[in-house]
Amino acid sequence: MGHITISGIRCCAGKVFPYGSSVVPGGGINFSVNSQEAEGCSLQLYHCGSAEPYADIEIPDSFRTGSNYAITVFDQNPEELEYTFRFRGPMKKEEGLLFDSSKNLLDPYSKLLSGREVWGEARGKNTPFRSRVLVQDYDWEGDRPLEKSIKDLVIYEMHVRGISMDPASPVSRKGTFAGIVELIPYFKDLGVNCIELLPVFEFNELEYVGNIKDRPMFNYWGYSTISFFAPKAAYAHDRGYAGAVREMKDMVKELHRNGIEVILDVVYNHTAEMGDGGPVFNYRGIDNRIYYMQGENGSYPNYSGCGNTFNCNHPVVREHILDSLRYWVSEFHVDGFRFDEATVLTRAQNGEPMENPPLIEAITDDPVLSRTQVITETWDAAGLVLVGCFPGGKRWSEWNEVYRNNIRSFLRGDKGSAERAIVSIQGSPDLYKGEDAHATVNFVTCHDGFTLNDLVSYNTKHNEENGEDNRDGTNNNISWNCGVEGETDDEAIEELRNRQVKNAIALLMLSRGVPMMTAGDEFRNSQKGNNNAYCHDDELSWLNWKNREKHPDVYEFFKSLIHLRLENPSLRDSSSELTFNLTDDELCFSFMYDKSVFCAVNMSGEEKNMDAPKNSWTVRADSSGALKPGNVPPLTLTLAPHSVVVLEGRA
Repeated sequence: MGHITISGIRCCAGKVFPYGSSVVPGGGINFSVNSQEAEGCSLQLYHCGSAEPYADIEIPDSFRTGSNYAITVFDQNPEELEYTFRFRGPMKKEEGLLFDSSKNLLDPYSKLLSGREVWGEARGKNTPFRSRVLVQDYDWEGDRPLEKSIKDLVIYEMHVRGISMDPASPVSRKGTFAGIVELIPYFKDLGVNCIELLPVFEFNELEYVGNIKDRPMFNYWGYSTISFFAPKAAYAHDRGYAGAVREMKDMVKELHRNGIEVILDVVYNHTAEMGDGGPVFNYRGIDNRIYYMQGENGSYPNYSGCGNTFNCNHPVVREHILDSLRYWVSEFHVDGFRFDEATVLTRAQNGEPMENPPLIEAITDDPVLSRTQVITETWDAAGLVLVGCFPGGKRWSEWNEVYRNNIRSFLRGDKGSAERAIVSIQGSPDLYKGEDAHATVNFVTCHDGFTLNDLVSYNTKHNEENGEDNRDGTNNNISWNCGVEGETDDEAIEELRNRQVKNAIALLMLSRGVPMMTAGDEFRNSQKGNNNAYCHDDELSWLNWKNREKHPDVYEFFKSLIHLRLENPSLRDSSSELTFNLTDDELCFSFMYDKSVFCAVNMSGEEKNMDAPKNSWTVRADSSGALKPGNVPPLTLTLAPHSVVVLEGRA
């Protein structure tokens, strides 16, 4: 078909693939979008930042292939325009049909969005999101995903903004992908070899309106996706065209050069369009009945706890998610994904759990994703828990909340907790039944809940600053304040808290499975007892880097145990010999790997003596500080109350 002119723009029928927008030979820009139930589609073109489109192009029906609308426009500069779509069709809410031709909708395959380029700047302004055309042009200089074995990872969970926004952080380009590059020497010194980033897909940090006690609210964590293909623009120091894309790729490339993998925390279980009455960005106005699970009278089943549930096992939605995952691996070289509320991904279109969910099977067997790390959060807000029985098989690893709870209970000294802790240290064979121990991603803390410092400083949550009268956040923290609630000048309590923090990391690094720690725990970062700081973008949620100077012994202890894990293959190999020695006191036991690492544990409130096995040992770590690293230990160890001693076999 030849060229025609619509709304003053020269155009012709477009190509179905690739979906989204792309520059094509001959000076054209191709736009391709799908809607199974729409009656028509139009394309709006805007000059960057302008309020109204300079062209509104009704896509001819002759340009439609099946339910795909594709058009190529000419004589436009791809770097200087924004675009949206409008869809015509029935508005029958009770049937789940929500077409509204007055709504400007984002391209579901947008690789770049405008509207939130500077964090928080659009507050109080009517600044809509719009799609932009991404011109791909990047030199990876030979980089590729690292493809490390998951058993060799030490994962460091962190927030792109929170890791460096504190004025005392050693970063000049604070709160950005570029700032993470500045922290690479720090990561290497600490020893972590994999960073897991809280959501970096574009989201609306201004999702919440108003203030809490004069603090502006933010969607700080970002678990509210607007685009599954576009990086968060406000996480870029580079404000130029496609700055977030370029800067995130630079970050991945530099991390890889230093042997550090990148895992993305991804949210496919729901979107930012929320439930009934929520905003309309894209999916709701394009094909509501396809993209979201449907209840009675057009309602949204809320398995995600966030208002809507993405219809992950519908063929169209499944391919959309797969395309997104492939894009981040192929175009951004990321090394893996942690799937938020992954049990939603196992539900059928009617919400029922499936034994063999098509999406999980597709991810498991996809050739592009075949060597990426895939990690699940194995529960959802509707109560489906699949810890130890996620349907993906050995290809998948799981966030192990049972490990977290068992170790927290043991650290607190709960009666009967030692037996459960020992099972967890063994790699949770009760859950993984002969599976490789690296199915379990072990953690004591994560972004959601108390920091490690707060776990040993507060008996209860203190979320008053969230403006919900302390109702939000879990009440099941399994924490112990060591004698005083919150901050204290009592030196004995502070010393005990230091020991408890060290005990936690020692058990984590010496457990079978994959250890994951939370950024800032290595220098006792605190959120003042807030276990749900999702809405704060301030000193409450930013890491307090002054604590690194305040607690150098804690940092050095973390560093020593992390490096021990990386140096000693026995700690990472599930086939290594692991033996336990129990004592008369259930809170006191020891364990040893291949006669190369010995750990004596005393979580009782009394001093205990324990004989180390005959071997040539040196002290690697003592959480009480009584034994100095590098020294030869006595034949009989004297364990302080609530302490851990780690010995290393000398060659």
